[in-house]
Amino acid sequence: MHWRAKFASWGCLVVAIALLSLGATQSRKIKPWLFGCSVGALCLGVSQRTTVKQLGEILKDTDEASRLNFKAWISQQTAPNQQLSITVPALTADWQPENLINNPIEYIQKKQKHVALVGGTGDGKSTFTQYLSSKIGGSVVVYDSDSKPDDWAWLDQLNVIGRKGDFAAINQAMGDDLKVLQELVQLRGDRGDSVLSGRERFLIAEEFPILVDECDNAATWIKRLAKRGRRYKQFICCLAQNDTAENFGLAGDKETLYSCFVLVRLGSFGVSYAKTKLKDERLSQWLKLGGKKRFMVDDMPCELDLSGWGVVSTSPQLPQVTEPTPQLLNEFEQAIIDAGDRLQGEIIKARYLQQNVRLFGNITADEIRILFQVLADKGIGETVGEGDRLGWRL
Repeated sequence: MHWRAKFASWGCLVVAIALLSLGATQSRKIKPWLFGCSVGALCLGVSQRTTVKQLGEILKDTDEASRLNFKAWISQQTAPNQQLSITVPALTADWQPENLINNPIEYIQKKQKHVALVGGTGDGKSTFTQYLSSKIGGSVVVYDSDSKPDDWAWLDQLNVIGRKGDFAAINQAMGDDLKVLQELVQLRGDRGDSVLSGRERFLIAEEFPILVDECDNAATWIKRLAKRGRRYKQFICCLAQNDTAENFGLAGDKETLYSCFVLVRLGSFGVSYAKTKLKDERLSQWLKLGGKKRFMVDDMPCELDLSGWGVVSTSPQLPQVTEPTPQLLNEFEQAIIDAGDRLQGEIIKARYLQQNVRLFGNITADEIRILFQVLADKGIGETVGEGDRLGWRL
C-alpha cells in the first residue's frame, strides 16, 4: 500500500504537469477543460502524498516495535540470571566453622609473627590488644598518644609512651628500638641465641596511621622490625582502622604485611573479608551474629568472648582475668530481650524487630529467627510456632 500510494502520488504530479503543458498549445475552448483536469490530478497527488506519509509513520512504529521485541527475546534467551539461581545454605543455631580458632594467643605464638589488628571504632581493638599484651609474654611497651591512666594499669607506666599526644617521645622511643635491634644483631652474632634470653619485648603501636604521619621513625620502625625483629624476639602489634599496606606505613610493600604479620580483623572488617574475599556467605552471617566475640584471624574464624575480661588489680603486674559469666549475650540477643520486656509477654516476630529496632535493619528474617532459637536454647524465653511463622516471647 505504501509503495502504491507513493507511485500514485508521483503519477498524479506527472499527469498534472503534462496537462498544463498540453493546454498551452490548444485552443481557448479546450484550455479550461485541460486546466481543470490538471488541478484535479494535482489534488489527487496531494492526497496520495498524505497517505504515503501516514503509512510511513505506521511502518516506522511497526519496525521499532519489532526491533524492541527482538531485543527482549534475545535477552530472555541469553541472560544467565534467567537460567541460574544460587542457594546459600541456611545458618542453623548450632553451626560452627570447621577451622574455628578458640585460642588466638596460641595461634600467634605458634606462627611466631607480628600482629596487625584492624577494626573500627567500638569493635574492641583496645580490649583485644590489652588482653593480648597480658598473655603474649616478654616486656610490654605501648605507644599510645590517647591512652588514659587506667588503660594500661598493670604495666610499668614508664613503658606507656606518648600520653597527651606526646609524639616526640614516641618518635624518640622508636628510634631507640631500632638501636636495640641493631645491638641484638651484633650480640647474637658474637654470642649466639643465648644472649636473647630475658630480652624479649612486645611493642604495641596504637592507631599506627597517625604515628606514621606524626613520627619520622615510624615507617622505618615497622619495616625493620617486621622483617628482622622476630629472629631477635622483638615482636610488634600495630593497630589501624583499615587493612591496606599504606595504613601500616608499608606503601608498595603489601607482601611484608601478609608474610610477617598475623592479620586480626574485627567487626565489619571480618564480616566483609569473609563475604568478599573468602566468598563464604554462611561464615559472614556467623560472624555478624556473634558481635564482638567473633572475628577473623588470617583466613580463619575465631571466637573469644572478652566481655567478662578485666583488670582487678592496679599494681604493675599482669592482670587477673575473670571468668566469663555463664549467660553472656551479644548486642542482638540483648536487643531482643529488651523488646520482650517492653511487650510484656507478647509474641515477637522478625518483622517487628526489622521495623522497630534499628539494629535489625540489615538483618534478614531467617537470621532473627535463629537468634530466637539461640535464646530459647539458653533458657531465655521460648519460641512459638515454626518455620517462617516462628516467634519468641520472654
